[in-house]
Amino acid sequence: MTSPPPAADGPTDWTAILARTGFIELDARARATALLDDGTARELCGPFDRIESPWLEPQGVVPQSDDGVIVVKGRLDGRPAVVIAIEQAFQGGGIGEVSGVKIAAALSLAARDSRDGTPTVAVLLLETGGVRLQEANLGLATVAEVCSALLELRALQPVIGVIAGTLGCFGGMSIAAGLCSTLIITAEGRLGLDGPQVIESEAGVAEFDASDHTLIWSIDGGAQRTRTGLADVLVLDDVTAMRSAVIEAMERGVPGEHRSRRIGELRARLEAVDPTDPPAPADLAAVWAHAVPREGDRP
Repeated sequence: MTSPPPAADGPTDWTAILARTGFIELDARARATALLDDGTARELCGPFDRIESPWLEPQGVVPQSDDGVIVVKGRLDGRPAVVIAIEQAFQGGGIGEVSGVKIAAALSLAARDSRDGTPTVAVLLLETGGVRLQEANLGLATVAEVCSALLELRALQPVIGVIAGTLGCFGGMSIAAGLCSTLIITAEGRLGLDGPQVIESEAGVAEFDASDHTLIWSIDGGAQRTRTGLADVLVLDDVTAMRSAVIEAMERGVPGEHRSRRIGELRARLEAVDPTDPPAPADLAAVWAHAVPREGDRP
């Protein structure tokens, strides 16, 4: 569902809109808890464990006692699950050594439990600008660990990515998003390897105007990413709708072939775009729909 529900006589049903609870309005801890069955959520490595980055304070940054990543175990529609949520309000959701290790360890433990007879689904709530600049090399190393752990788990159980907004998912963690079994996004969400401001700073405003919100969402926004097949499900910003979408993704199980393994299809899409005359964002889905893999790339 991507638009406000119409009333019986046709106009927008504003009562229904006002009655819903926006998923975007919640912080990371509340988002994680909202997805799990009532009364089953149990946080691991929480703020009272005081597991925080040792690298921020020497650089004049006040650390956070959970390092901006929330790990909550519980049950999702009766099944064991772990929800890993990045807190967008802390350092722009940046990933450092501690926060990255928390994500990777949670995914690895879910894989261990799955192998030991307790199939455990993972849900990643991805609101992040990528690697934390204050911990650049350490952050890059932990993102690699996250991707490795994700690949281990997704062979056993679904790993469901969620990009709700308002920050979006960029940088190294966008690679993790691309590895998920299913990627769910709202119209307000954004997904890209490099953020608009990074592109503008490196290539100039003529390449990407980071102040043009219409341009940004036409390229990186949830509706466009779903149309072009880089995200799987577009959902309304609503807690109930988001939980239903996550449960449906869990019930579909492990896909026969993950998007990241369809190399021929991805190569054909790249070859279909002329970088000297790129298509308008509105035309990209049609261009990619007609992209044909090379003969050797076909199954």
